[in-house]
Amino acid sequence: LCGLVRASGGLSLLKGHRVLLRSDPENLRGKVALLSGGGSGHEPAHGELGFFGFGKTTPSPTGASGVLLIVKNYTGDRLNFGLAAEQARNHGVAVDMVIVAEDCAFDQPSKAGRRGLCGTIFVHKLAGALAEEGSSLDQIVSKVTEVLKGVGSLGVSLSPCSVPGCRPSFDLPPGDMELGLGERRRGKESELENHMTNPDSQSHLPLKSGDSVVVCVNNLGALSCLEIAVVTKAAIVCLEGRGVVVARAMSGSFMTSLEMAGVSLTLMRANQETLRLFDAKTSAPAWPNLSSVCVSGRNYVTEPQAASARPQDDAHSEGPLSPVMRGALERVCSTLLEKQEELNALDRAAGDGDCGNTHAEAAKVVVDTLCTHTHTHTHTHLNLCVCQLYSLFLTAAAGHVTEGQSNAAAWAGAMHAGTQAMRRYGGAEPGDRTMLDALCPAVDELMALTTAPPGGQLAVLQTAVQKAASGAEATRDLAARAGRASYIAAERVTLPDPGAVAVAAILGAVLESLEKQK
Repeated sequence: LCGLVRASGGLSLLKGHRVLLRSDPENLRGKVALLSGGGSGHEPAHGELGFFGFGKTTPSPTGASGVLLIVKNYTGDRLNFGLAAEQARNHGVAVDMVIVAEDCAFDQPSKAGRRGLCGTIFVHKLAGALAEEGSSLDQIVSKVTEVLKGVGSLGVSLSPCSVPGCRPSFDLPPGDMELGLGERRRGKESELENHMTNPDSQSHLPLKSGDSVVVCVNNLGALSCLEIAVVTKAAIVCLEGRGVVVARAMSGSFMTSLEMAGVSLTLMRANQETLRLFDAKTSAPAWPNLSSVCVSGRNYVTEPQAASARPQDDAHSEGPLSPVMRGALERVCSTLLEKQEELNALDRAAGDGDCGNTHAEAAKVVVDTLCTHTHTHTHTHLNLCVCQLYSLFLTAAAGHVTEGQSNAAAWAGAMHAGTQAMRRYGGAEPGDRTMLDALCPAVDELMALTTAPPGGQLAVLQTAVQKAASGAEATRDLAARAGRASYIAAERVTLPDPGAVAVAAILGAVLESLEKQK
């Protein structure tokens, strides 16, 4: 609690008690004070979400026109808040209580009734906005009670949680889900909304086509933001498929259950007045910065602007070196496929073990592109698929080789430009144990193509390939100062760098192809 208070300028800690209150209770004069709370493990609901910037909680009702207790329907909560209410009334304080009981899990609720779940935070928000506007205690109770008739929640668990110091609260076999968080029901994700709105259940939420709702997708503790986003999309799509208008949607961690991997879905039927209160500004630290735009009916997809066709794409034709280039590309691809496992093995020693797979996948796409696209479009498709592998190098190099300038000197300049771009943006240098240790020596040698006679160009390439191979082998003895290998203990990095080996293999394949076609 102290950590929450220290991180928020609007909260303070009541000395000697496990109670948070707003740091400016004097501003409650003439307004209704809100009190809410509950068991630990459901953060941030009772640590931050219950303390809205407008109409926040305070344990001292001095100057307040009344106190509203917001209580979830659990026996312990009702008894403790009931005791506090009776004590306050004995001191002449105007007190009222709202019981939140919106759980839709039980077809036939017991005498204890439905539980209070994440719908409680909706009550916090609406009651807080009303209190800030100066509504009376009776008015707030009446409004909130009416809204609660249109609120329903249901949770689904993918794993149990554990109270600190205790074993997991239940066993859940792999692949199963528990619907209702307490009721041992097994089902699929799509059953959440079906069960919540099933008229055969005494605890269902009446919902029909045309109704407008606020949706809350609540992380029960252990799901990632990506997983919550998946559920949020599914919930919105399902509701809209029923003809329900999703006016607002909030997703995140609002009322967790320790480390439980699960999610709860809360729906609140909403009219314009409810949405006005829901949209009221608040400084509560955990309340999301929501848009006041209706979710349903909004165009949420932006079409990409059509790229203007380049003249060279339309007019491009086969050149005299096209067969030579195709042969070189094919040999590079076959070499990378042959070396897939070798590169993976090298990468496992100092990385995530997928260097060979990455190169092989790119090679497969290149081969497929060469086989399925006409030459008019080959350049564009090759750029798209190969760029996934060495996009920065190729992009920087591309401007140096055109149809009007495609000689040995231009290719050497392109290689140099690509290498310099990798050094500039990546931050690595020769000697850092990366692919540059093979690429840079080779490119330095290739610059001799600018002055080499026509008959000596192949000899320059042969020397460049030898230097690339030597540079790759030399990485075996280098300390990694860049790349993924730099995070690995030096004594474990004893094999050549896989990226450098791949570069040497690519240049070697080009040389082999040119020698055969000579």
